[in-house]
Amino acid sequence: MDEYIVSARKYRPSTFQTVVGQKSLTTTLKNAILNNKLAHAYLFCGPRGVGKTTCARIFAKTINCFHPGADGEACNECESCRTFNENRSLNIHELDAASNNSVDDIRALTDQVRILPQLGKYKVYIIDEVHMLSASAFNAFLKTLEEPPHHAIFILATTEKHKILPTILSRCQIYDFNRININDIVDYLEYVASQENVKFEREALNVIAQKADGGMRDALSIFDQVVSFSQGNVTYRTVIENLNVLDYEYYFRLTDAVLGNQVGQSMLLLNEILSKGFEGQQLISGLALFLRDLLVCSDPQTIVLFETGESVKQKYIETAARCSVAFLYKAIELTNETDLNYRISKNKRLSIELLLIRLCQLNNPLSEEDKKKILIEPIAEFIVPVKQPEPSIPSVQTFEYPAKEVSKNDQSLKKNILRIGLKEENEKTEKESTPEDSVRQIQAEAFTEEELRAVWRNCANELTDKHLKSILLYLIPELKENDTIEIRALNPEQIHYVQQNIGQISAYLFSHLKNNRIKLDIKMKEDTTESAPFTAKEKYEYMADKNPSLKKLVQEFNLRLD
Repeated sequence: MDEYIVSARKYRPSTFQTVVGQKSLTTTLKNAILNNKLAHAYLFCGPRGVGKTTCARIFAKTINCFHPGADGEACNECESCRTFNENRSLNIHELDAASNNSVDDIRALTDQVRILPQLGKYKVYIIDEVHMLSASAFNAFLKTLEEPPHHAIFILATTEKHKILPTILSRCQIYDFNRININDIVDYLEYVASQENVKFEREALNVIAQKADGGMRDALSIFDQVVSFSQGNVTYRTVIENLNVLDYEYYFRLTDAVLGNQVGQSMLLLNEILSKGFEGQQLISGLALFLRDLLVCSDPQTIVLFETGESVKQKYIETAARCSVAFLYKAIELTNETDLNYRISKNKRLSIELLLIRLCQLNNPLSEEDKKKILIEPIAEFIVPVKQPEPSIPSVQTFEYPAKEVSKNDQSLKKNILRIGLKEENEKTEKESTPEDSVRQIQAEAFTEEELRAVWRNCANELTDKHLKSILLYLIPELKENDTIEIRALNPEQIHYVQQNIGQISAYLFSHLKNNRIKLDIKMKEDTTESAPFTAKEKYEYMADKNPSLKKLVQEFNLRLD
């Protein structure tokens, strides 16, 4: 029995020409070799499985080849090439930085750099996952990386370039590897399948390529898995079954149900999908991608962005022709919104069902007649909705302020009475009266002082402004004649702060006391000979007058008053 070698190793490229999907990078490397313009340090970065380490090995083999070709490729016949191909060359050293990331590991590597190559011109040191090196290891590596011996070349490979120190990046030529597109992966899988005498359907290979997400190594690993499952006959159905991929036929059927406004049919399809073990998140994300592909296929200019087989592409184009662009825009938006909220939803299935209902309504919105049919009729015909009265804006505002700052010894305060009143609305004639006016006229219900104070406290407790809340809780309203509310303040600051928020307070009283004829009368307490402490500064001065040692304490400790 022959030894089995996985496809990712068996069909690993051995020349620049056989590297898939990185033509611009391989061309640059070949030209550098032909022109003898080799850098001492390279950084290969990109996603996993796109050929970073493979290109590093090919580069190491080519620069040591005794008879390189005119196209910049190695001959694969000389002694140096044979040792590379047989994995016994002493001119290439690979270090896995994920498990060898200490300073001692780097020092051992730098000690080897001084040894000359036994065969060929250069010794190549490939450090994979270089971003895993510790900061100390990076620092120990800096000097050697900047000025290595002429025979040493370093190739660093990483999937996370942003984690590498800038001092390292500045010493390297940086090559960014791209994800391999789906068509290139499919073409290479066809080549591998033909070499292995495996029967296949191109659509099946397309699903494998999509699952690999731009990585050739992942694609070859999935290919081996499916070949074992299907016993050498890779069909679309076997790939879908083995990889647990949601068949795009379900998305086409869902789209047909949505375009036909068939809510019930879409619900049955959802139940069928969930019953086969697919997760709701997988369905939502797949549907979002499907709708995006339909949008791409709806425009001949963007159809090049859609990567799939020709037979499937034609079906997408036909379905996209039945969908308006506005419908696709809104459908993608709703699907993406559901995708974002799915994880925090307590009833996950209901969130998907609501999405399907909304999608069905997009293509066939309710007419005005249908909207009238589904309206809930009132329980009693004589119940008429009553609009909440809009609070009137205070039109008369007079304030009681001290005419000027007065000293403590001056016991006489000159007062100007503060009155915050609400100007009553002008009476309207019967001809000008409206139902809204009738609603406002009845808002004059009587209330007691206990009810007033209870509403006053509730108003204070519901405020988000803690300063205003404390003021209202301190002030006690008193009910006077003609729905007048009298409030006695201790200082002008209280009056000023209440006046700034009078609209909010009045609206609350109107609504909860059901009386829009309330008048607020705010004035200073007549028996107050000196203002009570209100601000932080006033409180400090008040306490300092009572206890002079407080000022001495503040001065000694250099305290400040915030």
